[in-house]
Amino acid sequence: MQNLHLAVPDDDLYSGYNEYPSALSTKDLEEDEVFQEALRSSYGRRPIPTSKPPTAMRLGTASGYREGTGLNFRPVTGTQDGVTRPMTAVRGAGYTSHRPGTMFDPLNQASKVTAPQLETKKEETPEEKIKKLERCIMELIEESCLTNSRGEMKAALDKAKEASTKERSLIRMQEQTGLSENHNLDLTFSVLFNLANQYDANEMYTEALNTYTVITKNRMFTNANRLKINMGNIYFKLGQYPKAIKMYRMALDQVPNTHRELRIKIMHNIGIVFVKMGQFNEACSSFEYIMQEKPEFATGLHLILCHYALGDKDRMKRGFQMLLEVPLNIDDEDRYNSLSDDPTANLILEVIKTDSLRKMERQMKQDAEKSILTAAKLISPVIEDSFSAGYDWCVDAIKSSNYAILANDLEINRAVMYLRQKEFSLAIDTLKTFEKKETKVASTAATNLSFIYFLQGDLEQAEKYGEHAREADGYNSAAFVNLGNVSFVKGDMEKAKESFGYALENDALCVEALFNLGLVNKRLGLYDDALDCFSKLQAIMRHHPQVLYHLAHLYELVGDVDQATEWYHQLVGIVPSDPGILQKLGEIFDNEGDKQQSYQYHYDSYRYFPSNFEVIDWLGSYFIEMQVAEKAIVYFQRAALMQPDEIKWHLMVASCHRRSGNYHQALNTYKEIHRRFPDNIECLKFLVKICNDLGLEETAEYAMALKKAEKTKEVRERIGSSRPGSRRTGSGLSSRGGSAAGGVSPLSESPLPPHGTRTQPNSGSRKLSKKMIEHLIESDNEDDEPFKTSSALSKDSGISSERPKTSAGQKPADIEFGDEELGDDLLPE
Repeated sequence: MQNLHLAVPDDDLYSGYNEYPSALSTKDLEEDEVFQEALRSSYGRRPIPTSKPPTAMRLGTASGYREGTGLNFRPVTGTQDGVTRPMTAVRGAGYTSHRPGTMFDPLNQASKVTAPQLETKKEETPEEKIKKLERCIMELIEESCLTNSRGEMKAALDKAKEASTKERSLIRMQEQTGLSENHNLDLTFSVLFNLANQYDANEMYTEALNTYTVITKNRMFTNANRLKINMGNIYFKLGQYPKAIKMYRMALDQVPNTHRELRIKIMHNIGIVFVKMGQFNEACSSFEYIMQEKPEFATGLHLILCHYALGDKDRMKRGFQMLLEVPLNIDDEDRYNSLSDDPTANLILEVIKTDSLRKMERQMKQDAEKSILTAAKLISPVIEDSFSAGYDWCVDAIKSSNYAILANDLEINRAVMYLRQKEFSLAIDTLKTFEKKETKVASTAATNLSFIYFLQGDLEQAEKYGEHAREADGYNSAAFVNLGNVSFVKGDMEKAKESFGYALENDALCVEALFNLGLVNKRLGLYDDALDCFSKLQAIMRHHPQVLYHLAHLYELVGDVDQATEWYHQLVGIVPSDPGILQKLGEIFDNEGDKQQSYQYHYDSYRYFPSNFEVIDWLGSYFIEMQVAEKAIVYFQRAALMQPDEIKWHLMVASCHRRSGNYHQALNTYKEIHRRFPDNIECLKFLVKICNDLGLEETAEYAMALKKAEKTKEVRERIGSSRPGSRRTGSGLSSRGGSAAGGVSPLSESPLPPHGTRTQPNSGSRKLSKKMIEHLIESDNEDDEPFKTSSALSKDSGISSERPKTSAGQKPADIEFGDEELGDDLLPE
């Protein structure tokens, strides 16, 4: 077989590369692995060649670039795995094609989710804008109402104003677009009505009336005249009663007869306005109309009050009978009692006993009982000639009605009225009639009897009826409180604590039992338990003065001065004029060393109660300590005016004059004291000292008087000590030394000469020698006080209660005493 050879031109180096067998089809190319591998290479994903000439080229590469080959050079821009390919080739240039149906994607963007094509925003139509604005306005109205319900009146008004502004913008928009005929009148009414309500809630009554006027004058709004009721309420708040009645009557004319409830409410408002105006006849007409149409307890009570104001006894009786005929409209309470053994039914009964409907029924019943009892208490003293006859008529009327159970309460109230009139025997007789009646009433009557006897001081009867009340009703907390009070007065604290504990078990909010239990714990020294009781009381009864005081005092007892001071400050904030609390704060700051604050509180206490000797004593001592004794004179003079027979205050006045350097005034004061109290040793000693310092001739006279007073005092003490049963004190001094305060002057503690010692009289003179005078006053100085007025003065002024022993007890050799005899008048009785 002859072989065929193809002649290939020598100059065509690339001949034969593009020659494929005719039988090789596209399908065969897809199955060719070599060809597909070439397509999957980065070379096969080169971008489509363009006619743009390359900006740079590199000649003489393996690509075999030559002119006239028909291949255009282009840079390689494709990437593979994020790496930029070189612009040169590592193999000969050839032509490959990619797989049909695939897209050239060098950056692999096809795998990423592409965003949909943006649609052009359509412009809103005027109708849509109007609808959107209407929804915004309604949301603002709802937000305003909700904000008002939370009590945020200012924010609710701001929302209402914003809704009104947007509503006006809506009207302008509708006018501009020619859609005014489609305006929503209900929306405008809602906006204006809400705005007027918010003005009213914020007490902006003028703006509210203007807004309501705008609504009522617009005839497009149906039933707008009913808003005149709101306008009448505003005029009522403003006190413009004639205008209020006018608005109520205009609203009443617009309300049809079919709306019976609304007409009754308007008539009730008209009656109330007439009462405010003092026109009771017109008010009676309105209330009688309501009682004929639909009787109510509140209206019946108002009608009786108007008749009471007019003084019409017959109408009061008729009005009370009309009040008793008002139906309660509450079913029998027996349905709440369990009559079956079914646990499911019993569980349901337990649930409905405390539901909202049951609470509403109880409230209605309480309102009815309160109205009837209030009317009976009001008219009983005036409808008959006597108090008892009026109560008897009311009791008989109640017994013959559907509210016969209230007759017992009215009888107990009669006893309370007797107590207010201080007719205790009648009150006791009235309460004793309930001893054999039903349990609850008997327990109430016994409780009141126990309390009456307790106030009278009859503890035995009080305890007896307290036991009766406890036996009649074991859950009567007031009975346990009375029993605890009796035990407290008797001194049996443990039993009192037990009784108060039982009262709290029956009623955890019994403030009387909680308060008394705190007092018992305080008396027993259980300060922590007492603090617990009064802390609970503080949570129940906010800012009660007695509770605050006990809290402060208890903290003071346990040593917590900071807490005590804080509670005392709160108490002063409530009762700023209580001098006792101000004095207590002054004492606390004094103990802490804060003299300035202590002085302020003591001075405030003195302003509210200038007769407190302790405060006067402290203030005087404070100024003496501050070395401004002249300011202390005012306080001691006031004390001397209140207690003129108390020598202490007079001596303090004289001492203040002496300390301030006014010796002449001090001398005159001491002389006045000596004239009123001639036997006072302290006064005589100061007279001797001052006269000696001033060089006065009265020195010897006062010295002799001092010697006589000291001798008299010693004789009285000696005779008193010689009596059976008497004994001398360690110092040999009597407490009757002339000091009304009971204090002993340091100056009087000098030992006296032995009794009976005598010297020869001096010839022709009774004057003492200079040495004797010096002996009497040698231990005195200007800074000594005649006695201690208070602990603060003794501590702060440096006065010692014990003098150092000197040679004063020794008998001078050259002192000559007058030849004096003690008369019977100087001897003790």
